[in-house]
Amino acid sequence: MIPFSLLPARRFFFAVITATAVTAITLSSGCKPSASSEASATIKVGEYASLTGTEATFGVSSHEGIVLAVEEINKAGGILGKQVELFYEDNRSTAGESVTIVKKLISRDGVVAVLGEVASGRSLEAAPVCQAAGIPMISPSSTNPKVTEVGDYIFRICFTDPFQGKLISDFAWKSLKLKRVAVFSDVSSAYGDGLRQCFSDAFKASGGQIIVEQKYSSKDKDFKAQLTAIKATNPDGICIPGYYNEVGLIVKQARELGIMVPLFGGDGWEAPELIQIGGAESLKNTYYSTHFSPIQDTPDAKKFVSSYKARYSGKTPDAVAALGYDSMLVLADSIKRAGSTEPKKLKAALAATDMMGASGRTRMDAKRDSPKAAVIITVENGQFKFLQTVEP
Repeated sequence: MIPFSLLPARRFFFAVITATAVTAITLSSGCKPSASSEASATIKVGEYASLTGTEATFGVSSHEGIVLAVEEINKAGGILGKQVELFYEDNRSTAGESVTIVKKLISRDGVVAVLGEVASGRSLEAAPVCQAAGIPMISPSSTNPKVTEVGDYIFRICFTDPFQGKLISDFAWKSLKLKRVAVFSDVSSAYGDGLRQCFSDAFKASGGQIIVEQKYSSKDKDFKAQLTAIKATNPDGICIPGYYNEVGLIVKQARELGIMVPLFGGDGWEAPELIQIGGAESLKNTYYSTHFSPIQDTPDAKKFVSSYKARYSGKTPDAVAALGYDSMLVLADSIKRAGSTEPKKLKAALAATDMMGASGRTRMDAKRDSPKAAVIITVENGQFKFLQTVEP
């Protein structure tokens, strides 16, 4: 069966109609929002995600987590006695597309909140639209601090780059015992550039040295010139804050050039494609931080992993799937506590969030960020392996 998130049509309307989880997926065009979200027969939720394109692995994972949560919520009776309708659209991993999508979700479909995006750059595109409309937006996993700085209707349920940068720095300094490090970052990515800065600041504050910095751009394929320059400085390790497509190639080409030192980065690494692109042998002695591991021993994580595998033919969920799932649960919990989908009441309830989910405890600080534990992952024998949990 082809997953419905990958069907060729670009815009979909998804609803779980009854407690028996009858699913209807039909092409939506010209859908007009109801005059009042409070008067609507259902609760309409919007989602924008990279279901195709360069970051499709992230978008599909997040989407699958959100769909699973919607199905479970509706099967349990919905929210405030109403079923949830999920309107979602593929931004194709393309710059600028998210703005158009989110405008349609709000003005045409009349959604009460928007879930998305995974990538910080696309969240930063859409957040001003939601803020101007007074519609809450919840990012499952955009870590750049600027995302929630857009305004008081913008939330995230993951840790931020300052925390992740410090975490990676501490791991490099204390666990890997690295003193002189090179940084090779994606200059075209808000995520990569933000994490680069946070890591570099933290590592230098610990007493370490950033001996060289090199840059690349998304969709680059040949990194050997930059890697050769890095090799000449003889670093103890290389920090690569970027996304899995380029990171896989960088790791492979680094090993081909005889660079065998530890390579490490952040949650942008996490995708099965990392191993497919880089190769199991090249990925030895590599490490990255992320939000969740499917072997975490908590009741909520175990329940989520079991439900996700049952829903998606045995597929093991990744961190982005867990965060997508939790983003919908956080929204549902907030609507219940608000007793309403009225934007100001919903915004206040979201700001007061404190609940357990698949990815751990989600609570909002004054900046509408969620301080959360992180995990360190390595690759052994062609498999991702959990190393440790780091609390905020």
